[in-house]
Formats: sequence, C-alpha cells, structure tokens
Amino acid sequence: MIQTRDEYDKAEAELRDREARLERLRRDHPVGEKGVVKAGVRKLIARLNEELAVFEGSEEARSAPTA
Repeated sequence: MIQTRDEYDKAEAELRDREARLERLRRDHPVGEKGVVKAGVRKLIARLNEELAVFEGSEEARSAPTA
C-alpha cells in the first residue's frame, strides 16, 4: 500500500510504464495473441490505480506538500 508521497510518485511512474507496455502489446500482437499477458498487465494497471486512489483519499496526501 502507498504510504508516502515518494511511493505515490513511484507508483505513478510504474503506472505509466505498464500503460506503455500494454499499448506496445496491443500494437505488436493482434487480438487472440498474448491474451494472458495483456490481461496480466491490465490487472497490474487496475491494482496501481486502486492504490493511487486510496492514497489520494488519505490524510497523508492532503497534508503532503505538492511539488
């Protein structure tokens, strides 16, 4: 679980990396190929989005200085 602003920033970077990987998979492998891999990446993206949302609603996020 994300507990600090630094962890939040790292999770956002990881999310961007996973989204880019999913886009490459979609581009390079048509429907029906690498379906399990694409599903796994989508699951990781969903988990990261959920963790980011929980942190954004936390007291830590509201009290952390913005960069």
